Amino acid sequence: MRSRAIIVAAVLSSALVSGGWLMEKKGVPRAPLGAAEGAQLFEEVLGHVRRDYVDTLPDSLLYRKAVAGVLDQLHDPHSVYLDSRRLSRLDESTSGHYAGVGIQMDVRDSGITVVATLRGTPAEQVGILPGDRIVEIDGKSTLGLTSDEALKTLRGPAGSNVRVVVDRSPMTTPLQFTITRRDISVNPVQHALLLPDGVGYVDLTVFSADAATDLGAAIDSLRAKGARSLVLDLRGDPGGLLDQGIGVADLFLDAGQSIVSTHGRVADENRTYADRAPQRWAKMPLVVLADSGSASASEIVAGALQDHDRALVVGTATYGKGSAQRVFRLEDGAVKLTTALWYTPSGRSINRPRRDDGDAGDDDVPAQTDSTKPRPAFKTDAGRTVLGGGGIVPDVEVPNRPVTSEDKALQTALGSKVPKFRDAMVDYALALKASKSITSPDFVVTPAMRDELYRRMKGRGVVVDRAVYDAASPLVSRVLAAQITRFVFGTQEEFARGLREDSTLARARQLLQGADTQADLLKRAKR
Repeated sequence: MRSRAIIVAAVLSSALVSGGWLMEKKGVPRAPLGAAEGAQLFEEVLGHVRRDYVDTLPDSLLYRKAVAGVLDQLHDPHSVYLDSRRLSRLDESTSGHYAGVGIQMDVRDSGITVVATLRGTPAEQVGILPGDRIVEIDGKSTLGLTSDEALKTLRGPAGSNVRVVVDRSPMTTPLQFTITRRDISVNPVQHALLLPDGVGYVDLTVFSADAATDLGAAIDSLRAKGARSLVLDLRGDPGGLLDQGIGVADLFLDAGQSIVSTHGRVADENRTYADRAPQRWAKMPLVVLADSGSASASEIVAGALQDHDRALVVGTATYGKGSAQRVFRLEDGAVKLTTALWYTPSGRSINRPRRDDGDAGDDDVPAQTDSTKPRPAFKTDAGRTVLGGGGIVPDVEVPNRPVTSEDKALQTALGSKVPKFRDAMVDYALALKASKSITSPDFVVTPAMRDELYRRMKGRGVVVDRAVYDAASPLVSRVLAAQITRFVFGTQEEFARGLREDSTLARARQLLQGADTQADLLKRAKR
């Protein structure tokens, strides 16, 4: 019986496999579908889903899924459908304006912690302070809110009120505030500092609507204070508006010099953008800082200034987001489509190919550079060699701070309790603020301070082997120092402290020493 059963099973299995093969091979291979046939196929499949799928789905949802599927199969992470919420977010990021209360916040397990209030905003005017914990918004607890949910509750129409309840150490009674929302303008230049030796430093965080204007004003202000050279920090800048990228490059180039060209399928997308005005600070040596977080308009600026020998690019290779998108507004939302690719003045493609291994989750990951295949070489105006192949390759590479085995061991030991570890640091920072025991932003994290943090971690249920914790003391000291500086002295001092420990900026300043002209700076980089 057993042998007969095996034979029957084998025959049945063979029939199923053969039947499947016959069904797949049935008929003559068809030519690619025409528009009418494609529409008919779509309606037939949609009809089967309507009638026969195990779950009942409304037509509106089916059509949205179909749209999402079409865009997903382009394998282009920048071509997406934007519903009204996502479109509103895009408008905010490109305009630099939104209606809200004006706080920078950190969402933790314990709720919302105020990192800073923006100057002149409603939150600052009613008395919200860094370190305050917002425990209620309009009568609802903030525990468990995500960052998106917290933003949604605090933002709203200009002129509307939002009621918040705040815990403020060392007070034992919660404080209540009613804040009237209003339009908030976020400056794309968050920091403009005059460093020693007459080095001006400006970081540009996003290419929003006023980026070129605000950057120009910041540089003029630094010049008035004595800046003789400039570091433009584009690290972590995701880009933004194309016209602002062109406008920023225009500040540093001569009239008629090309900035970027776009090549697309539609004739209107084939354009070359050139500088229109004389540069404003022609005698200032310029370094641009870049890294893998510099994308889009950041890469346009870095590439144009590098190709025309107007800036020395220092850091690591940029992201490689060298495509232009147009937003086509619809009745309900919009579709954002890639319509062209960007090229630097020397002809380098900024775009770096994405992985396409069938996993949609990897579409936004830059392809790994094939070390066996050299990057194509191009020439700048002065004959310097610059490399193509996607992204902007720096003239002077400064590697990122390495992650040590001790750092990895601590991160592994913390695991899912990293938020509680961060909460312990914030609690300790706020305690030090209340005690007024930290009097200078140049304080040093001592072993006793690390001991106290370890005690507070254990109190929150974060148990890490002490040897692992101690081995990672440089990392612990850095992150603890940042949190203490933030809450005791403010975000500006936190940023300044970070700059003092910044190896990429240190290399830029070293190169600028003794360089009176851009030509001097470029020569120093060759040594």
